[in-house]
Amino acid sequence: MSKDLDELTKLNKDYVDSVQNCDVKRFDEILAQDFYCTNPDKSLVDRAAFLKQTAIPVKIKGLKAEDVKIRILGDFAIIHAQTSYTGADGQPTHGRYTDCWARQNGKWLAVSAHVAR
Repeated sequence: MSKDLDELTKLNKDYVDSVQNCDVKRFDEILAQDFYCTNPDKSLVDRAAFLKQTAIPVKIKGLKAEDVKIRILGDFAIIHAQTSYTGADGQPTHGRYTDCWARQNGKWLAVSAHVAR
C-alpha cells in the first residue's frame, strides 16, 4: 500500500500542476478514457471537454494542494484536498476537490473529479 500511496501522491501533484500549467499532454496520460469532471459552475464535462478546457490559459497563480487525504480502497482511491491560489483579481482564495482514481491494467488513472470554489 505504501507504493500506491507514493504513486497517488505524485499523481495528485501532477494533476494540480497540470491545472496550473494547462498541461493537456500530462492530463492525456493520467485520465481514464471514461473520465468525467464536475466543474465549479456545476457543469459536467467528459474527458474530451476537460482536455479542451484545460488548454485555455488559467488566470490563477500559485495553485497548490493542502490538507490532502488519500484513501486507498483496493484498486480504487479517493483524494480529498483543499486548494489555495491567487485569483485573477490578485486576492488569495481557496477551494476544494475530490478526485477518484482507479487502477486499470496496473496503472492508476483519474476516473472522476469534482471541484468546488
